[in-house]
Amino acid sequence: MKFSFEQNSVSIPVELTQAGKFYRLTIGESTFEAEIIHAKDGKLDFLIDGKRLTAYVSSDNARRWVTVDGQTLVLTKSSGARRGSQAGHHNAGELTAPMPGQVRAVNVSEGDAVAKGQTLLVLEAMKMEIRIHAPQDGTVKKLFVKQSQTVEREQVLIEIGVS
Repeated sequence: MKFSFEQNSVSIPVELTQAGKFYRLTIGESTFEAEIIHAKDGKLDFLIDGKRLTAYVSSDNARRWVTVDGQTLVLTKSSGARRGSQAGHHNAGELTAPMPGQVRAVNVSEGDAVAKGQTLLVLEAMKMEIRIHAPQDGTVKKLFVKQSQTVEREQVLIEIGVS
């Protein structure tokens, strides 16, 4: 996920990517490794450089307010953010979460051949099941989530390579 925030009239880029059980957080030129300990209802407990921190997060589609140690940053989604209720495609073949939720089922594995329309995984959000379907025939190149994992809106879930 890519964001930015304003500091002294300068836009600072922020990128968050999953790297195994850790997340890589790049803020401007600095990169940190963070481990999420617990996340629920807008409260996020995590370790960064061995220090335990708590962040409070709220959002309205394009912006997220993140408060850590009494300081609040307003993060704005970078261009290319998707709107709507369908799973998005950031890059060709990347399927993203249409809303925050929990992965209830993963129906494929890396390397599996898939057919257009096939249900790849199921999310639960607001007591609804959301089925993520293959947009085209192809092969599962990469799974970025596992069953029971909580995901954020527009988080990359799976990458499909075209056959």
